[in-house]
Amino acid sequence: MKKSIFTLMLLLTAMAASAKDIKTVVFTTTPQMHCESCENKIKGNLRFEKGVKQIETNVEEQKVFVTYDADKTTEEKLRKAFETFGYKAEKTTKDVKVVAHEGEECRNM
Repeated sequence: MKKSIFTLMLLLTAMAASAKDIKTVVFTTTPQMHCESCENKIKGNLRFEKGVKQIETNVEEQKVFVTYDADKTTEEKLRKAFETFGYKAEKTTKDVKVVAHEGEECRNM
């Protein structure tokens, strides 16, 4: 019985220690995304940032959803990472409407 309780306590301790703080932040970018090439540039560069788990882009909504491990990175570090490949990122929410600018040329073509 003591062995079972000890094993259970050890298992619970290991589970608590391995729990990760996974968060999602939503960014909008300047310049705006216009095409698949823009999306690929963002995804291709952000995936190398420490702690990034998943990146989803939406050209129509002009949003980038980044799921990350908060124990390994911060929203600010992710925002600054956009600057390394030519974008300025601003935090937003999934509910805010961002107007896409018509007629601008894509920088990635």
